[in-house]
Amino acid sequence: MKLDYTKESLRALKKLPRPIRNAFYKQAGFLKNNLLHPSLHAKKYDESNDIWQARINRDWRFYFKIERDQYTITNITPHPK
Repeated sequence: MKLDYTKESLRALKKLPRPIRNAFYKQAGFLKNNLLHPSLHAKKYDESNDIWQARINRDWRFYFKIERDQYTITNITPHPK
């Protein structure tokens, strides 16, 4: 699978603290190779818009769509508690 990014997700990525950005890249690598990787905790977030959610760490999440052979990262946000 390939990874792509929306403009919104690229803006969010630039603003992340370095440790969170590095953790995101690690998790994105897991996603690219295996949607079911245990540390991702990937799940369907919004059924009607076909948006998925995955974990960066306890406090951060990223959202993505699956389109053919590509994951498109749509946003990266703190996890609402």
